[in-house]
Amino acid sequence: MIAADLAKRPRTLQSVLIVDDAATVHKVIEVRLRSEKLQLYHAYNAKEGLALLRRHRPDLVLLDLDMPDTNGMDVCRQIRADPALVATPVIFLTGTIDVSVKVQAFDLGAIDYVTKPFDSVELRARVRGALRTKQYYDMLAAKAQLDAITGLWNRAFFDARLSEEVSATLRHQRPLALLMVDIDHFKRINDTWGHPFGDLALREVGQALQEALRQEDVLCRYGGEEFAVILRETTVASACEAGERLRERLQGLVLDANGKPVKVTASFGAAASDQFSNQEDLSVAALLNKADGALYEAKRTGRDRICAAAAS
Repeated sequence: MIAADLAKRPRTLQSVLIVDDAATVHKVIEVRLRSEKLQLYHAYNAKEGLALLRRHRPDLVLLDLDMPDTNGMDVCRQIRADPALVATPVIFLTGTIDVSVKVQAFDLGAIDYVTKPFDSVELRARVRGALRTKQYYDMLAAKAQLDAITGLWNRAFFDARLSEEVSATLRHQRPLALLMVDIDHFKRINDTWGHPFGDLALREVGQALQEALRQEDVLCRYGGEEFAVILRETTVASACEAGERLRERLQGLVLDANGKPVKVTASFGAAASDQFSNQEDLSVAALLNKADGALYEAKRTGRDRICAAAAS
């Protein structure tokens, strides 16, 4: 699916993480939010809460201010200090009416607080407001990561995502592959038919590539006439098979330029983590260099083909 079509997807349940040492509080919140159709996660101490937060990335955290191991203020500081979690809204659960404590909570980045014992209407209203704000934030963040011409993920998204995937590959020793795709003779297309037609070619190629990929594959516009595909759980051999499938899909792509058919082909370069004999040599730059080198070889040897990088 094109990234710009994300808004058309069926909405998944928003999620809330409850961090409180009292089981009764969890039960009360669960009952009072039952009508909101939310996915709830439960943690009974700060350590467990931070672990669940990093694992599930909930849309909202309801955080107890007073816990026996680590207080809510310290947990909020850790959330705001983590770049991956900093955008997660936090509502404090507190039994205090001390204004200075509430001010400190807001200074730490909490967006709201709810006083115990909870009023059902107030709790639902504050949770709804926080989740609505988070939804707007996510929509704006996603829009900033989209390529304006193709609607695919852009270079900034690609850089961040590839870095995450390489780190995960090194941690869990799972295969990861990268395909670099370059539209053949794109300058000729622009020079012959004009830049608006070139933009159309970029969109049509992006759509064709997306339709031939697995749902879990990540397609991005890398820049100019280049695209990049991140393939999780994929060896170089499987990446070449995927590249050949994409190449064949583009061979059937014929565009209309004022009534004249224009065929579009592309060259592909494949590289993967299993080509590194020493996993310590695997990095974002190393994987990109291998894929780029393979792409250059595909173009040098005639275009409209796929080449795999050499093992090292």
